[in-house]
Amino acid sequence: MKIRNIIEGKKEWRAHMARVKGLPQDYQIVYKEIQKYLFKVGPVELTNGTGLLSGIVDLFEEGAVLGKSVLEVTGSDVAAFCDDLIKDSKTYADIYQESVDQEVRKAMKKVTDKTK
Repeated sequence: MKIRNIIEGKKEWRAHMARVKGLPQDYQIVYKEIQKYLFKVGPVELTNGTGLLSGIVDLFEEGAVLGKSVLEVTGSDVAAFCDDLIKDSKTYADIYQESVDQEVRKAMKKVTDKTK
């Protein structure tokens, strides 16, 4: 990765976080929890720019302008809201699960090859 790309990425991230700081306090709290959740279980693409996270900020900004509480926007189960956002995305958990399955298949093949 080129230095210019890194610098540009940092600028984008700072601008993104400035938008988050402009949200009402309750929205900021929920956004930070969503961010933590997605960084732990989220899609692989999440680290490529701020697309999904920017979309959440767009949604939150709109909800705030309409005078809605943050839980009116996300629903009371914020984790379910996150899961719905990433339901069609490949996650790090999926990648890990695939690697475990692959290792088990390799090990089982070795065992069956030895018994022949």
